Amino acid sequence: MSPPCPARAAEDQPPAPQPTGERAPVADPGATVPRQKDGTARPRTFAAEGGGALPDPLDHPDPAAAAEAAAVENLLRCWVRETGLGRPAGPVLRIPLRASGTALLVPVRYWSPAGWHRFAQARLEGAPAGAPAVDAVTLAALISREGPRTATAPGAPGAHAAPGEHGGSDLVGRVADSVHRTAEFIADRRRRPTAPATVALDRFLSAEQSLLLGHPLHPTPKSREELSAAEVRRYSPELHGSFPLHWMAVAPSALATDSAWTERGRPIPAAQLLGRLAPGLPLPAGTTPLPLHPWQARDLLQRPAVAALLDAGLLHDLGPYGEPWYPTSSIRTAHRPGAPAMLKLSLGLRITNSRRENLRKELHRGVEVHRLLRTGLAEQWQASHPGFDIVRDPAWLAVDAPDGSPVPGLDVLLRHNPFRSGDDALCIAALTAPRPWPGRTAMRSRLAETVSRLAAATGRTTAAVSAEWFLRYLDHVVLPVLAFDALAGIALEAHQQNTLVLLDPAGWPVGGRYRDNQGYYFRDSHRAELERRLPGIGSTSDTFVPDAVTDERFAYYLGINNVLGLIGAFGSQRLADERVLLAAFRRFLGKAADLGPLPAQLLDSPTLRCKANLLTRLGGLDELVGPVDTQSVYVTITNPLHD
Repeated sequence: MSPPCPARAAEDQPPAPQPTGERAPVADPGATVPRQKDGTARPRTFAAEGGGALPDPLDHPDPAAAAEAAAVENLLRCWVRETGLGRPAGPVLRIPLRASGTALLVPVRYWSPAGWHRFAQARLEGAPAGAPAVDAVTLAALISREGPRTATAPGAPGAHAAPGEHGGSDLVGRVADSVHRTAEFIADRRRRPTAPATVALDRFLSAEQSLLLGHPLHPTPKSREELSAAEVRRYSPELHGSFPLHWMAVAPSALATDSAWTERGRPIPAAQLLGRLAPGLPLPAGTTPLPLHPWQARDLLQRPAVAALLDAGLLHDLGPYGEPWYPTSSIRTAHRPGAPAMLKLSLGLRITNSRRENLRKELHRGVEVHRLLRTGLAEQWQASHPGFDIVRDPAWLAVDAPDGSPVPGLDVLLRHNPFRSGDDALCIAALTAPRPWPGRTAMRSRLAETVSRLAAATGRTTAAVSAEWFLRYLDHVVLPVLAFDALAGIALEAHQQNTLVLLDPAGWPVGGRYRDNQGYYFRDSHRAELERRLPGIGSTSDTFVPDAVTDERFAYYLGINNVLGLIGAFGSQRLADERVLLAAFRRFLGKAADLGPLPAQLLDSPTLRCKANLLTRLGGLDELVGPVDTQSVYVTITNPLHD
């Protein structure tokens, strides 16, 4: 881990940049973004392709208008990608709506080869002059009428994704809720751009609570329909929420647990770890503590299976207890600065495309991966990539019914907390997410702030700094993930929220971390080798996947979501020319050709399979239910890396 950096009062604002000599400067690939006297970029205006400069709608003084604009752009980006619409010949994109007998006309502010397009307000074709623009809810309703079967991209979803009434109405309602929540988050962050002291002093937590807009290619990134207004404020990382955990006590006959957690070579049971996190918690004799998310605890008490356990004395409701915990970007994983563990809690809310309750096989998977890495695999891997590691999930505790079956939602996963307060570690989604900053009127991302400060400190152009930053990211974060697949036959679901980058005091990438007990793909072709390393591997975790499915998912999560998403952020935020970064990525993949099948797949295939979040939502699919190869809708898109 990188050495601690001085704590800051302002929310994860980059420290004063310092020169670094790790990589020789790259040639300047373009002109710099205009900067103000303090060296930061001026508030953004976008020139609609073929038109004049326009203010960025995300900077609108009305938070509701900014949230509306963000939601419309998300829906349009999703529909463009998932239906195979190409770049228009002129400055306006025409989107046919055949089921409604009309079309949308959308001025293009910026067309991104990687998919992070920027659009102006959409209007219905033929609408009279002065007619209002199409809002997000109306756009969602229009898209819902079209349905997944209108997707024209090769390999569009088949019958399994056909929407029912639930899919369309569900999308409209969740879009409305997401817009409302986003407006609340923007308004609050503009009022309070500096985080509370406890959050500001922990740079990892500060970054985790900075994703105001969410996934730029998801239709409902901030929907939380089941939460009341008071619960949104209490449980949302975007509002710096915090809460004490709700505790239960589990009788020995109902307890299910496993732990590979060690300290100084000694195994530590999950129950002992949990006891340390709530000193003084009054427990009935012989029972084990179990922490729950407060919302989950209230919901569980309404379930007959849980009521039966309480009536039988196998479960005891102890209520809220202890110091506050803070939600991270996933909402359900709780962090407390200085605690040795983070807690991945079950939470039956619909967040993005799934209800987020832990599956028993996923709890087994986290411990299994930790044990696998301790067979010598981690040392072998990190001999060449010492700056990258997997955040371990080595212990869990759950509840079984009297018949031995798991009780859904009554569980907790204990995750290592490797981050000290000064470690500048943030997931890529937090790096690229626009938000207000102290003393700023415009929405800016941490990426834009970092690049601008480095440019000002070095006297180089923003484009040149962006290119060097990107190259270092490939070396320190992407290369180790490819190497792990080549070494072990394990692909990581390394999307932007699961992948963290470690920055040095100047803001350059120096390492990375992967986190997620769910997102491992053990290749069937490596089953025998992995079985030799850890006998019985995969028997309870259900982690082995056919190589063809692994290749598809790895290409999406690491190639499209992570790296192309980062390239799209550089381009759409006017930090660099995407074509230059795509060329750099191609050169990198060429040099990494011996690290598994992914580099050749990304370089040679004219098309790629891509997860379709909008069509998945229209299809009413829960990504945690069913076989891994049918949990989401995938479509075929043009590969921007292919010559």
